[in-house]
Amino acid sequence: MYEVVCCVDTAGEAVSDQVEAIAGLPHAAEKIHVTVLHVFGDNPAGASATQVSSVRQAVDRLEAASIGTDVAEESGDPALTIRRTAERMDADLVCVGGRRRSPAGKALFGSVSQAVILGTDRPVLVSSPADGDEE
Repeated sequence: MYEVVCCVDTAGEAVSDQVEAIAGLPHAAEKIHVTVLHVFGDNPAGASATQVSSVRQAVDRLEAASIGTDVAEESGDPALTIRRTAERMDADLVCVGGRRRSPAGKALFGSVSQAVILGTDRPVLVSSPADGDEE
């Protein structure tokens, strides 16, 4: 079984594209298992990842594509937590959602996707909404 960690943020801008990319992998329904991961930066209310609409949307779409899923939640720095979770789970692939930002925006605000890519030796699939896509 091929283990994919699909990292979903609260905004969920790239969820459709992430699911489409994962479902498009060879033999996805038969050979891929996806753990949908949501990292809370701060969670004083004790919310569950299953309460996050983008997480539910990802699970629903993956299951509609006959791909087995689990949900995981963590707290902390998103990029570091994603890398540690992928390592702990021995993930074969990490799927993150990208955002369209200008070079200046990337320099000022950084990028979780970029930090994951640069900080792991695991393959990373970055999926971002196409121009004009709205979720």
